[in-house]
Parts: sequence; structure tokens; C-alpha cells
Amino acid sequence: MNKKVAIIILVYNGRQFLPDCLSSLTKITYPKDQYQIIVVDNASTDDSVNYIVKNYQNVKLIKNSENYGFAQGNNIGIQYAIDKGYDYIYLLNQDTVVDPNFLDQVVKLAENSPKTAIIQSKLLYYNDKTIINSRGNVIHFLGFGWADGNLEEDNACDVKEINYASGACMLIKITILKEIGLLDKDLFCYHEDLELCWRAKIFGYKIMLAAKSVVFHKYEFSRSITKYYYMERNRYMVMLQYYKWPTLFLIGPAMDIMEIGLFLFSIKSGWWKEKIKVYKYLLNGKNLEKIFLKRRKIQSMRRVGDREMVRHFAGKIEHQEIKNPIIDYLVNPFFNFYWQIIKRIIWW
Repeated sequence: MNKKVAIIILVYNGRQFLPDCLSSLTKITYPKDQYQIIVVDNASTDDSVNYIVKNYQNVKLIKNSENYGFAQGNNIGIQYAIDKGYDYIYLLNQDTVVDPNFLDQVVKLAENSPKTAIIQSKLLYYNDKTIINSRGNVIHFLGFGWADGNLEEDNACDVKEINYASGACMLIKITILKEIGLLDKDLFCYHEDLELCWRAKIFGYKIMLAAKSVVFHKYEFSRSITKYYYMERNRYMVMLQYYKWPTLFLIGPAMDIMEIGLFLFSIKSGWWKEKIKVYKYLLNGKNLEKIFLKRRKIQSMRRVGDREMVRHFAGKIEHQEIKNPIIDYLVNPFFNFYWQIIKRIIWW
């Protein structure tokens, strides 16, 4: 391997995860002179920075003055890698542990696939390494995203094309980042990986899973769901920017019905204040102007139409950790039926 890779780990109060994560990276088989570990600290208030300084002098440490979120925090590390002439960047979550040959496998696939922009490693649970956390992520036609295969028993899956890659462990070609742009800092956190992959796809590139590249994840669903505001706000921002107007018109009735259901669910779950906050953001004139300026730019650059983009979008919500009878027997049948009809109408 003669390709230079910057492994970027964004840290925010991650002291408890760093010993396992950084220790595993000292054992990887990729040539030591061809990769650099870059830790970007988002103004942690725990002992993360001191731990790295004392124990990992070979790690490039970038200290941010504030918490810039996942997108902009990683962008700072990505820009450093671009300026230093790296060929690839690999985004790695702080709560992961890597298999020794994880990097060899993703770089090998990237080198053999010129039309591939982003490659995800297979994510397994750290506490039970026989169980899948993600074998690629899925996009629902209403903008939801989730991990495919989550909580299923691991199997010998092969290299395959996927909807989008998890930001927890993905390799990105720097030449393509220069073409399509970095992560969208306005998303702050959540959906930024989905948005980047959607953007790469409308430029005509592929998103792949490297099944032989394995990363173990100390994933807890409860840590994610607390960011309900960002998940909902960003879902709408991405759809408004990427779908063509006729597609938005066709899915509009489904969006309205889903929104009524989600608002009622937010009241029941105690998240209604976050839901109201989403409405306020989206109805703010300055925010709408920014969204539609981005939309105009994205639509002017796209090389792939919605028909091709949505071909593998899901009609069912199949996130294993939020399963319930209402979703299984009412929500999914209705929305899947609706989607199977609508996607056959989309010719643009």
C-alpha cells in the first residue's frame, strides 16, 4: 500500500473510550509510514486532551476552542489532511475498536473501484462481536436513516453497494471530496453522513461496503435518540435540498401524514418542545433562504436524476430498536404501499 491515509477521530468528552480505540490503532497492519492518526478535540471538558498528550505523542492533536459538532469538527481534520497531501481520509468514531487489517481492506477496495467515493467498514458490536451494528445504512424515502442489519447475527456478507455509509467508520477519497465538498457544517450532528453520501451519488459516484474490513462499536441507541431535534431538523433539510420539486410534490401527502404521527409521538414521549423547535427553525426566513441557496447549487451540479437516486430507498421503517406493533402492522404497510406506487411514477 502506497496511499497515504489520515485516520481522523473526532473527540468530545471521550476519555473513557480513548484507551481501547487508540491502542487498537497501534496494532494495525497498514504500513506505518503511510498513515497518520489525527485527533480533533471538540473542546472536551474531561481529561481527553491530557490523556492523548501524555500517552500518544505520535498522534496529531488538533484542539478546537469550542464544540463545532460532528460535521465541522471533522472538516477541520479533513482540511488538515488535504493540505498535507493525503490520498484518503478515514473517519472513525471515538467509541470504536478496529480490527488490525481494517484499513488494508477499505483502501484495496477503493483502489480497485474508481467510481466509488466512500466505503464503509462492517460494524460489529464491541460487547458481542458476533452481532452486526451496521453493514451499510438505509435511506427511507421520507428522509429517515438507519443501520442495515443492526442486531442481526454476523454473516459472511460480501462487498456491495449501499445507500449510505456510517460516519462511524468510513473511508473517503480526497480527490472526490475536493470535487463535491466537505461535510455540511450546518447539520452540526446527525444525517451529515447521509447527506454527504447522497451528494456523492448525485455526482455519479458509488457508496460501498467493505465487508472484510471490520470495526467494533461501543454503540448505545440511547445516546443517539437524545439528539431528536437534530435528527428531525436535518432530515427535512436534506430532503428539501436534494429531491427535485416533482418528487417533493409526490411524497408530500406521505410527509404530512408522517408528520402528524410524529408530532403525536413527540407529545407521548416528551419531545414535543424539540419538535416545535424544528418547526421554528424551518419557518425562519433566514434559515429557509440558506436551505434554498444550497438547494439551487446542489440541483445545478447533479448528474443523476431522482429516478436513479431513489431506486433502492426503503418504503418500510426497519430500525430494530424502535420496533412496535403500530409500525409493523399499520405504518409500514401503508407507507410501503404508497412508496411502491410513487417511485414508479418518478421518471425525472
